[in-house]
Amino acid sequence: MPWREVSVMDQRREFVRLAVQEGANRRELCRRFNIHPDTGYKWLARWQADKNVDDLSRRPHSSPGRTGCELEARILAVRDAHPAWGARKIARCLERDGFRSPAVSTVHQILHRSGRVKPAIGGAVASQRFEMPAPNLLWQMDFKGWVRLGNDTQCHPLTVVDDHSRYDLCLQACADQRTDTVRNRLESTFRHYGLPEAFFVDNGSPWGDPSGERWTRFSVWLLKLGIAVIHSRPYHPQSRGKNERFHRTLAAEVFALRHFRDLAETQLAFDAWREVYNFERPHEALGQQVPASRYRPSQRSMPDRLPEVEYDSHEIVRRVPTTKAYVSFKGCLWKVPQAFCGERLAIRPSANSAKYGVFFAAYQVAIIDLVSGTSVGYVPEHPSVMSPG
Repeated sequence: MPWREVSVMDQRREFVRLAVQEGANRRELCRRFNIHPDTGYKWLARWQADKNVDDLSRRPHSSPGRTGCELEARILAVRDAHPAWGARKIARCLERDGFRSPAVSTVHQILHRSGRVKPAIGGAVASQRFEMPAPNLLWQMDFKGWVRLGNDTQCHPLTVVDDHSRYDLCLQACADQRTDTVRNRLESTFRHYGLPEAFFVDNGSPWGDPSGERWTRFSVWLLKLGIAVIHSRPYHPQSRGKNERFHRTLAAEVFALRHFRDLAETQLAFDAWREVYNFERPHEALGQQVPASRYRPSQRSMPDRLPEVEYDSHEIVRRVPTTKAYVSFKGCLWKVPQAFCGERLAIRPSANSAKYGVFFAAYQVAIIDLVSGTSVGYVPEHPSVMSPG
């Protein structure tokens, strides 16, 4: 899609920063960002020459005669620009910008003397962490709790974070949490970054069903794209620690500092902060590196058309009617999850000759028991055992 005029510079900076990563497919990035390769290489050359494309940096020229007072002023300036950052992040930023930072404890004392240190919020830091070994193997997705805006409407922030790198792939100010809203935002995200192997989500709408069924139309759409859906254990938000931590950071660095009039103003703030988070803000879980240092776009591109599920010619295949969630087998109708209305399902024998599995591609969605006569046995998903992280 064409770039929005208000975010041309933001997306231009993101393009060149992803393009300079080792192994980046620059032609593919140009296609995903909807720009001509000549234009992309022109901006890349400018960036590599003197970083003229990025006008966010306010780093002054180095001064050999800098005094202790000047260094303290710089520490406070970083803190004032990012009031939620602590001593470790500030020290890392000074070193990254070419300054010799004092010890972290000294930075903390400077913040303390200036009255900029507040008591920590929340409990103890998680001692165990789970992390995927590479980018795009798992994305964590969730809605942050809604926020009331100045025009008395609600903002529902949709967030998507890569598990390996903590790179924020999607941060959208949504008016609701409907399936169509999420799908629209994800389609844009997929075209920019490619497809992940799996999503890690909670059990709420739209990725979960209020009736307790595992499958939704949204999860079926993801399965057609080759994206698995992993649900966290009910009532265990700590299993989605990266999402929860990201939401805390978003609240502390965006919503705690400003009150927004409407969704458009909120989105502008999200776009600006997202660049800081991905490319400038040191992340403690990454050894004070930025998320962009560990992220690479997926090699799986978003298809132009949604693929159809294919089955072997010898399999028993039934199409579920669009109005009733049943399949016909051995002279009877057997109920299947409502989410598969209109889809083709395969009925496959199991080790027990009286039972058959009902599959959507490689995913079992139901069980047919010929002995008990039950229409379909629900196939529960194994709860996630992922540690907080």
